Amino acid sequence: MSENFTKSMARNMFYGGAVFFFLLFVGLTFDTMRELPKRDHRENITPEVAQGKLLWEENDCIGCHTLLGEGAYFAPELGNVYTRFGKNKQAIMAFIKSRPVDGIEGRRSMPQFNFSDEQLNDIAEFLKWTSEINSAGWPPNIQG
Repeated sequence: MSENFTKSMARNMFYGGAVFFFLLFVGLTFDTMRELPKRDHRENITPEVAQGKLLWEENDCIGCHTLLGEGAYFAPELGNVYTRFGKNKQAIMAFIKSRPVDGIEGRRSMPQFNFSDEQLNDIAEFLKWTSEINSAGWPPNIQG
């Protein structure tokens, strides 16, 4: 076989493979662009959700928590916290509000941020909105 394999055959295999994978790339790009709008729920972004996202960023929540797999793994995943708390925003707000001021001796714990009720509602709205994203089964279990 090696005596029959020529430079032109190698060149043709290279060009054929390059064209094949370029067409595959273009096809997958078009498929992705067609499917993503079906999964998008940007129209559900309210001012509360936007403010909750801003609070999330300002307080560096992602420095401890993950959100849909992105962030630190120090504290629980929050992409499904709304589902985990029984789809109850009040429970999320109460949990955040109940954090002790000095933490819990000998264990890692979430600090008390002293959010107002409006800020707590905004964060809960953001976490609710996040839980409604079609994340293709992430996180893999309810515990996060």
